[in-house]
Amino acid sequence: MKVNILGAPVDRVDMEGALHFVEKAITENKPKHIITLNAEIIYQAQSETELMEIINQADLVTPDGAGVVWASKELGNPVPERVTGIDLLQEIAKKANATGWRLFFFGAAPGVAAEAAEKLKESYSNINIVGTHHGFIKTQADEDQLLQQISEAKPHILLVALGAPRQEYWIKKHKEKLGIPVNIGVGGSFDVISGRIDRAPKWMQKVQLEWLYRLIKEPTRFKRMLALPKFMGLVKKSTKKS
Repeated sequence: MKVNILGAPVDRVDMEGALHFVEKAITENKPKHIITLNAEIIYQAQSETELMEIINQADLVTPDGAGVVWASKELGNPVPERVTGIDLLQEIAKKANATGWRLFFFGAAPGVAAEAAEKLKESYSNINIVGTHHGFIKTQADEDQLLQQISEAKPHILLVALGAPRQEYWIKKHKEKLGIPVNIGVGGSFDVISGRIDRAPKWMQKVQLEWLYRLIKEPTRFKRMLALPKFMGLVKKSTKKS
């Protein structure tokens, strides 16, 4: 089941359901695109047709963010819980440690993906991270080399940390050519896992105030955060129409 939020279909899925989807995709061995969607990207997609098309064409769209959870309740079709990019990545790492799934980390600043991989290896001794690469791709030659590296590594899961929606555009462009079963955009997850950026305390995550913690830590996010009240206004307006 899905909930339609301003034209963006969000799966009413919990973490267990998302992991089941990942497992099934690996078994089927056909490229799938998972988007962890927040209110900011839904709002951006209102004026960006191609982005909305990518969201609609994704194979799984999880509710990432307090705004999406709120909107689903407001629309009378609540999602069971948040399934964020970083939480999904961490659960995949735990599962991969037991199953042997091959992971590839692409994105973030030079060194960060490799640091995140090393941190996970400290927690999961059997995890198989078959490659890492930073997100600073400047030329076509750089991209060709990256694609070759990913193809040769043959991962089951490609985790792309370029920030939304850039990572969604990148996955859409290369998904079929690479043929990787699971492709997921994970935003700033590598920065957090590597230890370069602190995540909000657990209590703030539980009461869905992680956005506030990030704003306090990164005041430059203020302009981006203005999308949230605009998003809420559009959702309110859509409920009146229906």
